[in-house]
Amino acid sequence: MTAPRPTVQHVLQAAHLPPATHPHVLKVCHQLMQCRTPQNGYHLYRCANAECAALKYQYHSCHNRHCPQCGAFQKDAWMEARRLELLPITYYHVVFTLPHQLHALILGNRKELLGLLFDAASQTLLTFAHDPQYLGATPGIVAVLHSWGQQLSFHPHLHCIVSGGGIQQQQDALQWVQATKNDWRFLFPVKALNKVFRAKYLTGIKRLAAQGRLAVPPNLGLQPLIDDLFQTNWVVYAKAPFGGPEQVIEYLGRYTHKVAISNHRLQHIDTLQHTVTFRYKDYAQNGAQKTMTLPIDEFARRFTQHILPAYFTKIRSYGYLANRYRSTRINTIITAMQLPAHPAPVKIPWQLRLMAQYGIHPLQCPVCRQHTLKLIAQSFAGCNHPPPT
Repeated sequence: MTAPRPTVQHVLQAAHLPPATHPHVLKVCHQLMQCRTPQNGYHLYRCANAECAALKYQYHSCHNRHCPQCGAFQKDAWMEARRLELLPITYYHVVFTLPHQLHALILGNRKELLGLLFDAASQTLLTFAHDPQYLGATPGIVAVLHSWGQQLSFHPHLHCIVSGGGIQQQQDALQWVQATKNDWRFLFPVKALNKVFRAKYLTGIKRLAAQGRLAVPPNLGLQPLIDDLFQTNWVVYAKAPFGGPEQVIEYLGRYTHKVAISNHRLQHIDTLQHTVTFRYKDYAQNGAQKTMTLPIDEFARRFTQHILPAYFTKIRSYGYLANRYRSTRINTIITAMQLPAHPAPVKIPWQLRLMAQYGIHPLQCPVCRQHTLKLIAQSFAGCNHPPPT
């Protein structure tokens, strides 16, 4: 009999989380450990075929955004909404990375300093975009936070997709301004972006500290750290522009709803040695595939580093893609560019998505293969009702 593939859920179930773990982190881990198990509730179906009458338990998902098993349908719906906002223009990709000297401070102030990362990066891009020397207009920006490296180390960085053009207010109407070819790989000079981003982020840290909103370790001299970082070269990396909207959609599909590590990268859990082995890419050696073995508790510690604060938004939009009046602005741009109107969004039921993506009919009996399942009972997490027999 083939052993089941290891999952993050199996690792967390075998791990011993420290008693001092934050309550929100414990709650997330508990949800991930119960995902698609009887403890999380179920829908119970029986085949209506009298000669079969087989039972099928459909255990509930946890729907937590950190779970490697959940979120596929939500991701698809989100991508389809973004598809209706993309234009037939060039899109650029830029990554803002925070230096490792700040990691300890960020880990103690995630909500404030990860939020500051969004603010400093978006303000930097909008500052350059509004300058007539570069674009003189407001672009559309989608920013996605990643906090991990391939080895589950803490590595906070922000992926930004920036439109190759923007809107400009002309008297009482909005006008579309197309970006022109320049001498830089990106829309704006990256070295200048680097310096402005560094200044905005460090100024933001000083402002938060002055407001008493930062928990600073007693052995950390905040001002000397800031002075040192002002002299450090920060990493702002501009990648080659996307080929078009379809490439953007492909990228969004792969990266926006990623979690710290997916189940397919796990190779083996050794319960005797209490270790877990997983694959990773070594970018220092051109992305060579390697394996790493860690104690299960260390793996769990690294994984929980990437659990975001409650209600923290990890995908944010700016410029003409900002949430308020976004659809109105998109329609105005489409009219100004003389493009055909985007079709109205259609809500696709999860049953149709299940059949389209996986070829699974939700009411198909696992024994007789007929579409004859009928719901006969249901239970939810926290209920102590025994399953029917």
